[in-house]
Amino acid sequence: MFQVRVTAEIEMRQVQDSDAAALFAMTERNRAHLRQWLPWVDHTLTVDDTRRFINGAAEQFYAGRGPNAAIWVNREIVGSIGCHAFDLANRSCSVGYCLDAESQGRGIITRCCAALVDYLFHNPRLHRVVIQCGTGNHKSCGVPQRLGFTREGVLHEAEWVNDRWVDLVVWSMLEQNWKKVQQAFSPAQ
Repeated sequence: MFQVRVTAEIEMRQVQDSDAAALFAMTERNRAHLRQWLPWVDHTLTVDDTRRFINGAAEQFYAGRGPNAAIWVNREIVGSIGCHAFDLANRSCSVGYCLDAESQGRGIITRCCAALVDYLFHNPRLHRVVIQCGTGNHKSCGVPQRLGFTREGVLHEAEWVNDRWVDLVVWSMLEQNWKKVQQAFSPAQ
């Protein structure tokens, strides 16, 4: 089971069926905030929709294709972070995340992302990790920027998000470059 203690208060754990109600409640509380940038929000209308996501995440994890975790702060789910299925042939994946609006601005996603990237380069031994963010989503783009990712460019009108096309900034980190920056963002901090 994927489980990482990020700080004394923050933990990431592979999503489980028992998390469905709390994860859905977090989505419901933040629907307007999240739907600006995440295409899945308008399709997550019930706890059963969240359960389907959790079941798919479990299948992906047990197939060795990447974790998807709930972010816990002081025993409460405040967000999620995880991988789209690994590209095993190229030892790469992309990472996505979301966070409760009230928990933003405290470095939670940056710390969790650093811990996940560290895991991805050390455990499944990936070579490349990518984060794609809407060009206007400055808070989300700040995460890979703070972590030393390279801004590769913009994919124009690359994702349909609920009612419009969104340009995506592509950020990447290579395993050899992560070794240079990992000390500043070690999961133990």
